[in-house]
Amino acid sequence: MPPALGAPAPRRTRAPEAEDPKRGHHTPISEKKTVEWLESLDSCRALAKQLPDTAITCVMDREADFFELFDRHREHPNVDLLIRAQYNRVIAAPAGRPAEKAKLFDRLRDSKMRGTLTLRVDRQSARPKRSKQKARAGRGARDATLTLHYERIEFPPPSHLKDRTPLALWVVLAREKKPPPTVKPLEWCLLTSREIHQTDDAAQCLKDYALRWRIEDWHRVLKTGCRVEDLAHQRVERLERAIAINLVIAWRIMVMTLLGRSVPELPAEIL
Repeated sequence: MPPALGAPAPRRTRAPEAEDPKRGHHTPISEKKTVEWLESLDSCRALAKQLPDTAITCVMDREADFFELFDRHREHPNVDLLIRAQYNRVIAAPAGRPAEKAKLFDRLRDSKMRGTLTLRVDRQSARPKRSKQKARAGRGARDATLTLHYERIEFPPPSHLKDRTPLALWVVLAREKKPPPTVKPLEWCLLTSREIHQTDDAAQCLKDYALRWRIEDWHRVLKTGCRVEDLAHQRVERLERAIAINLVIAWRIMVMTLLGRSVPELPAEIL
């Protein structure tokens, strides 16, 4: 049936477009996939206005490690950022050290150890090779003993954003020096807007980042349990409604699973 006279034309779903490998720094960020991280930050800001007495932190993986996101954050810092570093980027060189050796990961690895932390690392399922992702072997859950390093570091803007002022962020590095045999040692480098004044502050950042795996579990429930990728609605509005319902279903399934593991004696009537 055609839309009513004067009604907006229905939005239709479409096949994803192939990414242009030539899209680079000259392409506005609003036209790049990374704009999703900026939108996520804006959503958290909107939530923070509704919850003025709640501390909110945006926890993001390495895809969110780009200058524009941190630059957007400092305009309205009503939420915190906690992001895993992807790039061994150039930083402001400390006094007495050649500028060409001032790299982020090297600086933290050479810094003073501030303490240790034992962190529970959840199991990770295997992942087949995808178009933009390498295959990943599965791993079992284990306790990892990590050394902690942290510093406040200044980052100059990249060459295509020379008009921006440098960023000052706290950086937390956690390294596993004695992993189990055949296991790749754990190393996390986290960038955060939080203030890190003592070891407990750095440890809390690591514990909070470890919870990020919950979102991966939620996506897996959505895809394998709720099978949202098999939805075949032709109109965007219907697809959005179906996904919204499945988001809640997947969340409830996940809560049920977590409760079943942590407090299996709870009666089923609670759910």
